[in-house]
Amino acid sequence: MSVLDLVREDLREFAGYASARRANVTGNIWLNANESPWTNDADKGMNLNRYPEPQPQQLVKRLAALYGVGSASLMITRGSDEGIDLLTRAFCKAGQDGVLIAPPTFGMYAVCARVQNAMVFEVPLIDGETQWQFDLPAVLEKIRQEPIKLVFVCTPANPTGQSVSLDEIRALAKASTDKAIIVVDEAYAEFNETPSATSLLGEFENIVVLRTLSKAYAMAAARVGIVMAQENIIRVLRNICAPYPVPTPCVVQALAGLDDGNIELAKRRAAISVSERSRVYKKLQDMKSVKNVYASQGNYLLARFDDAEKAFQSCLSAGVVIRDMRANPVLQDALRISIGTPEENDALLTALGSL
Repeated sequence: MSVLDLVREDLREFAGYASARRANVTGNIWLNANESPWTNDADKGMNLNRYPEPQPQQLVKRLAALYGVGSASLMITRGSDEGIDLLTRAFCKAGQDGVLIAPPTFGMYAVCARVQNAMVFEVPLIDGETQWQFDLPAVLEKIRQEPIKLVFVCTPANPTGQSVSLDEIRALAKASTDKAIIVVDEAYAEFNETPSATSLLGEFENIVVLRTLSKAYAMAAARVGIVMAQENIIRVLRNICAPYPVPTPCVVQALAGLDDGNIELAKRRAAISVSERSRVYKKLQDMKSVKNVYASQGNYLLARFDDAEKAFQSCLSAGVVIRDMRANPVLQDALRISIGTPEENDALLTALGSL
């Protein structure tokens, strides 16, 4: 059985929209895409009158080198959100197939499933008091029982912060062979001590890894997400995505942000964030108003407060905006705190210390 047998049957041979830029042709005078032949005065040399490449090859090659995969195994999307959406549409038949999530987790998994009318199966994380845990035995049992096509594994997990080991991901992939795709969301991988699941892509057909330039590479506004998988899955996703998903200005900025100097800068800043995460974690542990703060491998911390509303408002009064998690039934006393610069973290700690 091929992993393509897990793709919706009606999409297996679907070639997608044959846009003007998908045609493998070259020339000097472009009259095939109904574009303006003129640039406007704000163009700044980017040729914005022309449609961009469906998959900008220079950026694809740069990202493939960064993550250690082949160019044919990588696809650029409009943030990781689009990657999640494309995977859900490609593998889940509306009303028949489902996705598995481990709440509390990133909300877009369930949102994309709902838009596709795919069922959502939940295996909650285990609250280990000092650190949350992925419930591997329960997940494996749920996969055996239900029509699950996608298993979303967020590592480090948002908002809880724990990572999932490669041994656990390997066990998931083995148990899901011929049944489900394991989607490993590594949006915060640069802050994580656990090795990337990209090392498993050659071993398993049914693993997909998501990355982003929004976090450690400081390009959230550019909306550059990355999907990595074996070539046959990437081919399917490219056929169902929008014709021109990555705008030229975003490509230009991403390439500039991925030069050697900026890659080294991102590594140094990630190290600062990890150090600051440890400092803020220890300070929060010492605060009487904090009931619990969880160990994290991301650039954020999840904390429970005696009075979360008072803590939230105290931060707002100091101009510090943190994430209110209380709408989640298991996080009704919790706030998520992103790690900022040392000066920003000092302001946060002062605001919370005033409690």
